[in-house]
Amino acid sequence: MRDINAKEVTKTVSRLFQEACYNLPDDVLAALRQAREAEESPVGREVLDRILENAEVSVKEGIPLCQDTGTALVFLELGQDTHIVGGDLYTAVNEGVRQGYDEGYLRKSMVYRPFSARVNTKDNTPAVIYTDIVPGDRLKIIALPKGGGAENMIRLAMLTPARGRQGVIDFVVNAVDEAGSNPCPPVIVGVGIGGTAERTLMLAKRALLRKVGKPNPDVEVAELEKEILQRINDLGIGPMGYGGRVTALAVHVEVFPAHIASMPVAVNLQCHSARHKEAIL
Repeated sequence: MRDINAKEVTKTVSRLFQEACYNLPDDVLAALRQAREAEESPVGREVLDRILENAEVSVKEGIPLCQDTGTALVFLELGQDTHIVGGDLYTAVNEGVRQGYDEGYLRKSMVYRPFSARVNTKDNTPAVIYTDIVPGDRLKIIALPKGGGAENMIRLAMLTPARGRQGVIDFVVNAVDEAGSNPCPPVIVGVGIGGTAERTLMLAKRALLRKVGKPNPDVEVAELEKEILQRINDLGIGPMGYGGRVTALAVHVEVFPAHIASMPVAVNLQCHSARHKEAIL
């Protein structure tokens, strides 16, 4: 059994959220540069130039990539031989969010009583925490600040099995089409297929953590990703909705077995500011 102090968790979570909000990952930057070369619309190319410039300024000036620094999503992979000492794990995570959003001058967007008073919590807590128990004695922490504009475009369908592959494609493409400019394209499209309603929503969300454009290792699923991406980019929505060839940077599909009577499908869109950072303790 290996001990990890809760204070280390707090310090790491604070750092990860600040770094995520200031620095786009290299794979996202590479995808945006590739999109700039592929974009046929002059207005679309100009938009992508400004997006890339914004990323440079954010690093240089130490300011957030976007004013919406998101809901604090935290994915934990907790080794079964790990023991958190000196405090509660979730309390430590939330303290890290609290410190990170305060020290990093990041916008606090969470509100109590979302159906009525909507009073700001003033520290961006509570975080939305997902935990998997895995082999080993390490703790992996992934911080993903998820903006409201993209999160609002999530879609779930309980398709009949008869809809099949084409039904999945049509649903995903239609979801992106209806979203239009709201999720700040070019987007990354996370797709979950199978499981139950809540499971497929998680598959779609976790798909956003994959390296941008890295295909699913299953050949059939990778072909599905490729076809959906082509269909989406044929919509003509373009960067920030101004029209053009590049509406999505990538489509990432994750699949889980389903009940014989069901075919759940979920779509989770991530804006071009696809921020996330991770660390292992």
